[in-house]
Amino acid sequence: MNDKTRHTDTFGADLSNRLAFRLYQCANQLNKTGTKWMERHEVTTQQWAIIGALVNPRWRDGIAVRHLAGVLMVSRQNLTGVLSRLESRGWIERTMDEQDNRSRLIRLTPEGWQRWAEMQADILSFYDAAMKDMSNSDKIHLLHHLDRLRHNFRDIDQLQGGEG
Repeated sequence: MNDKTRHTDTFGADLSNRLAFRLYQCANQLNKTGTKWMERHEVTTQQWAIIGALVNPRWRDGIAVRHLAGVLMVSRQNLTGVLSRLESRGWIERTMDEQDNRSRLIRLTPEGWQRWAEMQADILSFYDAAMKDMSNSDKIHLLHHLDRLRHNFRDIDQLQGGEG
């Protein structure tokens, strides 16, 4: 390895470290500012993400907890507590899976759908503020790169024996 290659490797490693740390900072900042932004709706960013996932037309009749955990990329254990809080508020319900009587599905209640509708103006204004200097092209490129990164993280997880 010559000096130029060694410098490039060091530069790439430093750049990767900065990028990973920046993603960590952004995730934490999203959690903090998103929860504060949605305070008047009495919803955290985790609850917001779950409700947002449940409005997907594919899951209108419900989604299995393990599948929802995979969509949100969280552990079932972490999801269980948040789901219990949403259920106690009457925003979600657990229903029997008609194709597998042993399995329960999670879906929004009419109150959950109403909460989602009430949140929309604040969600849009949060996104406008968070992405104020980004063009649609910037957003498309960022989404592309984040999808590639997420795919790579899933590959790493599977190599480590995770569920992906």
